[in-house]
Amino acid sequence: MKVKEVVEIIPSKDIFVGNPDAAVTLTQFGDYESEDCAKANEVVKKLLVEFEGRIKFSFRHFPLTKIHQRSMKAAEASLAAGQMGKFWEMHNILFENRRQLGTTSLKLYSKEAGVVNKHFLDELINSTYGWQIRNDYQDGVNKGVKEIPAFFVNGEQVTVKGSFENLSTAIEAALKKVKKKAPVKQRA
Repeated sequence: MKVKEVVEIIPSKDIFVGNPDAAVTLTQFGDYESEDCAKANEVVKKLLVEFEGRIKFSFRHFPLTKIHQRSMKAAEASLAAGQMGKFWEMHNILFENRRQLGTTSLKLYSKEAGVVNKHFLDELINSTYGWQIRNDYQDGVNKGVKEIPAFFVNGEQVTVKGSFENLSTAIEAALKKVKKKAPVKQRA
């Protein structure tokens, strides 16, 4: 009897860009076909530069499949790329090409992102990462996400529009809060 190999999947909640040890985490729930999420992606890029070394960023999938029929497969494609260490490359390519997210295009984008995986198309067709995307979506629902893009700073939802100014203010506040909680060093 052949034992089926168990494949460990890296979930999107464990994929970050920025300083892995940062005390402040910016999380966005979004959808690759959304114009507003594409604009938010540009804001996030600026925030990562502005707060370099002080924040880490996580993108969680919240595909609005009723209006964006290709958002689910695009999310799966980004997670498939993430298994090869190419999540952020794929993430940015998907936003740049948000109007052309058919399966054949996704395969081409994966090559552009530097993904070397001969099973990439099979994984998309078989929805290998579908349940991970549904977990992200459910997590968003549980956290109160109603529309996207939705942002959280250290787990607290940012209730104002996700502009550079608003998110900067929320990040600054979180950084101050973290500094206050820093343990006071005792002298021996």
